[in-house]
Amino acid sequence: MESNNYTSASPDPNEGFLRLWTHHEPELRAFVHACIPRAAEVDEVMQEVILAAWRKFPMLTDHALFPRWASLIARYEILMARRRHARGRLVLDEDIVAKLAEEGAEEMSVRHRQLDALDACITKLPRERRELALAAYVPGASIKDLAAQLGRTEGSLYQLLARIRQELLRCVEHTLAQEAHAP
Repeated sequence: MESNNYTSASPDPNEGFLRLWTHHEPELRAFVHACIPRAAEVDEVMQEVILAAWRKFPMLTDHALFPRWASLIARYEILMARRRHARGRLVLDEDIVAKLAEEGAEEMSVRHRQLDALDACITKLPRERRELALAAYVPGASIKDLAAQLGRTEGSLYQLLARIRQELLRCVEHTLAQEAHAP
């Protein structure tokens, strides 16, 4: 089960909801987008999902179940949107949406474990390698500019980043394997 890192010790249920929603919204949006191809409709469905989840949140007793619970709400809202826009050409069959919802809920917990392992592995990198890896993935970052700042060629920087990515991949795989064998 997922830890309650995203729930608050505060008695305010709104804060707990907002922490959970903020953490899980990207995966929920990706799930909705996989079922609904048009961005405007995705936004519309996400708005309905957050409103329904907000209203029903007091009924959720185990906050570790939030991803699966929110996925079920999203599935319902996708089906409702599908019915509203049934004349559209790119509407998925309800059985497909149901299957995607089941798989999406399962994938959310897997993705969280992978991201947690990646975060842990990044912190294990030596400071210089960690800073380089993070700098290379800043939105708008350019390998050319980064190479110039570091006094390296672009080719050598690409090779170094490839080695860092391989190191991170091995670390993540090792971490997940250890989790799988933990009691």
